[in-house]
Amino acid sequence: MGGKRKRSGHEQERSGVVAVSKTSIQISFTFRGVHCRERIKLQPTPANLKRAELHRAAILHAIAVGTFDYSVTFPNSPRRFLFSEVKGDGYLLENWLETWLDRKKAFIKSSTWDGYRKIVYNVLIPELGRIFLSDLHRRHVRETCDKMTDVTNKRLLNIQSVLRAALQDALDEDLIDTNPLYGWRYKRAEAPKPGDYVDPFDKSEQAAILDACENRLHANLFRFAFWTGLRTNELVALTWSDIDWYRGIIRVRKGKTQVAKVAESPKTRRSTREVKILKPALDALIDQKKLTFSGNRLANVFINPLTGNPWAGDQQIRNAWVSILKKANVRYRNPYQTRHTYASMMLSSGETPVWLAGQMGHTDITMIHRIYARWIPDTLPDAGEKAVKIFGETQ
Repeated sequence: MGGKRKRSGHEQERSGVVAVSKTSIQISFTFRGVHCRERIKLQPTPANLKRAELHRAAILHAIAVGTFDYSVTFPNSPRRFLFSEVKGDGYLLENWLETWLDRKKAFIKSSTWDGYRKIVYNVLIPELGRIFLSDLHRRHVRETCDKMTDVTNKRLLNIQSVLRAALQDALDEDLIDTNPLYGWRYKRAEAPKPGDYVDPFDKSEQAAILDACENRLHANLFRFAFWTGLRTNELVALTWSDIDWYRGIIRVRKGKTQVAKVAESPKTRRSTREVKILKPALDALIDQKKLTFSGNRLANVFINPLTGNPWAGDQQIRNAWVSILKKANVRYRNPYQTRHTYASMMLSSGETPVWLAGQMGHTDITMIHRIYARWIPDTLPDAGEKAVKIFGETQ
């Protein structure tokens, strides 16, 4: 009888098209002297095998006329890098960001890495991941930032900072010739934030919060926070060995966030500091020592009353803080405002910005003046009197 004869597998292989599984077809061809095999995810039906032959024929024609681009035709093939004419050709930004993020994990703080991870997977890969490294330009970043109308400049700068660092490492690895974000950043006009969100608790609010603490462990923690200005992650990591009772100081050397498995050193050298223990903070420490100190100086100062264990991170403290403020009928502000409260109390009482900068771990007094200017009195009632008492009698 007439009709088309079904070709054998050997004949198919000779044609450069062969079924290799129930769901894929392999095509083979020679490009730049290299024998290449690539799989296409198609069920190897007679019709699909014919489609694969036509696809292969188109590839052969493109090779013959010099227009074949391996990375475009097979963007997910590892072989695409072999034929890259430009260093970053065939290397998607998505692939590089994932590789870069994995490498960074061993060299940066857990909290920092987690911030990078969120930016990479929530912003950079969804928006820019399918762009090849060699094709990435500033306009891509500008267009992405233009669309993000509901975020602050700080957020935009953080996103660009992560991408800039990843591209710089790609440059160092010789994957790209230049870093398109070097010396450039996207920033839009933004209304100034009133007081940089500084919203301290006044004396009556502090009293109400401490009165609302049913457990002394909570009361000691928050009284200590109000009178030391320590960050929440620094309170979580504080151990008894950090307390110098003789000198009356706290050695702030580490912090622990929710994502970190262990306490980590501060981000900046200045954050490692010595903080004077003022009397309200000392009272809280003395009471805390009666409740929790077992002789182990490496044990945490503050523990979670609900578990009897050290606080797992700053988020646990935030959870307790929310319920206590609600019970105290005090308008909610986040726990970081205890730090702002400390700063505002010190400055409005006449303590110098230079001294406060050291206590809070700021590099210089610029930030103190920028954030807390309204709490710095122009003059104190007794301004100049100390000099009169010391030097005036000789005049």
